[in-house]
Amino acid sequence: MSANRPRLRSFSHHCRERYGQAIGKIPLDLGHPCPNRERGGCLFCRPASFTPLSLRPSDSLDQQIRRGKRLLLKGRFHHYLAYFQQETPTALPTARLIPELARILADPACLGTILSTRPDAIADDLPAGLADLVRRCGKTCLVELGLQSIHERSLCLLNRNHSLPDFLAALAKLRAVDGLEVGVHLILGIPGETEADMLATVRTVGALPIQALKLHHLQVIADTPLQDLYCQGRVPVFTRELYLELLLRLLPHIPSHITLHRLWSTAHPGLLVAPQWHCLAGELSRQLRQHMEARGIWQGQAVDGRNGSAEEEQSFQQG
Repeated sequence: MSANRPRLRSFSHHCRERYGQAIGKIPLDLGHPCPNRERGGCLFCRPASFTPLSLRPSDSLDQQIRRGKRLLLKGRFHHYLAYFQQETPTALPTARLIPELARILADPACLGTILSTRPDAIADDLPAGLADLVRRCGKTCLVELGLQSIHERSLCLLNRNHSLPDFLAALAKLRAVDGLEVGVHLILGIPGETEADMLATVRTVGALPIQALKLHHLQVIADTPLQDLYCQGRVPVFTRELYLELLLRLLPHIPSHITLHRLWSTAHPGLLVAPQWHCLAGELSRQLRQHMEARGIWQGQAVDGRNGSAEEEQSFQQG
């Protein structure tokens, strides 16, 4: 057991541990629309709400990278991960996707890629293609599957048009090859879900062979079907205080080896309807860590077989 383990395994901690330095992310867009749009799209989704100002989809990938290095890395980071967060990148045929990724991974400053995608967009030939690519280039590939919830009623409400079995099938495909890492994206606060429902989702996902997790609180974005429900009073949203309290109860059930890439949503203020917390992510992180320290809470506390002794409590590093 490390004498300096963190209270939570953040992305920044993971990068310092793996690479010995902080690593940036450059969001990229392959320009291929999400296939779920043809089925009405997700209830909450409006791509403009999470598109970085640095990203111009009309630019080529080379232009996107150059602009990202200038505006996002800003000299703070010497290396980056190519982050395909926009749309559904793996909806591209594997024969088209792999060459695009190979060209980006050829950049010495790029240490790997993150593909944020849907469980029903993992083609049968994709895992082997990705595994072969990372073997050849000696870099990393994290495939982040948007599950959102294990509960079928929630997936139907969100119009996700995939099921938990679809997710498990995609996970099995990705785990069948060597060299790939898998992450999961969950939404907390889906209308109709209780805290027990959310805890069940977190526990179920935490027990799976994954390396990363991204948690979001539900946000209501302008001009989405979710906004219509919100205006009808059918979508409760978290206050900042209630969401932090929820995280304090959920984090002990997330195994400590899982890297937490994100714990809250960040949407463009001009498009965000609710909740409006008027608080930067850095301040949220500071408050969460303060609460964890004050209450003796750490990630994995309930599932890692630790007993919460005074010696363990003293072994945590700050930050």
